[in-house]
Amino acid sequence: MARRSVSCERLISAEASVIFDVLVDPSQHAAIDGSDTVQGHLGQQGRLSLGSTFAMRMRLWLPYRIKSRVLEFEENRLIAWGHFGGHRWRYELRPVDEKTLVTETFDWSTSRLPLVIEAVGYPRRHLKNMERTLFRLAGLVETS
Repeated sequence: MARRSVSCERLISAEASVIFDVLVDPSQHAAIDGSDTVQGHLGQQGRLSLGSTFAMRMRLWLPYRIKSRVLEFEENRLIAWGHFGGHRWRYELRPVDEKTLVTETFDWSTSRLPLVIEAVGYPRRHLKNMERTLFRLAGLVETS
C-alpha cells in the first residue's frame, strides 16, 4: 500500500505553547491557511481539545461550510482534526533549543475516498499549501 500522508516542517522562533494557542483557536485558522480555502470560523468556539467540534466557512471553487472534530490532542505537542471525508490535518510541535519544530501533515490514509484525493492531486498541492501555512504561522508568532 502506498504511503498516504505528506508532511512539511519548519523551525519557528517561538515557544510551543504560543504556537499551540494559535492552532487550538479556530478563529486564527483563516489567518494561517496556506491554501486560501479557509475563509473563517462559524459560531462561538472555545479553545479546542480532544473531541471538540468546530465549523469553518470554506471556499474551493464555491463557498461551503465544514464541521471538523479534534481526533488527536496532546497539550502543546499535538493536535489533529478531520471531517466527514475521513482525512485529517495534524500539527506536531517539538521544542528545539529556544525554537519549536512544527510538522504539519495531511493524512488521507483514513479517508473514505483515498483514490479520489490522489486522482485530483491534493497530496502534491497540499505540500505547497502546508509550506505557506507554516510560513504564515511563523509570521504570526515569531517576535523580532
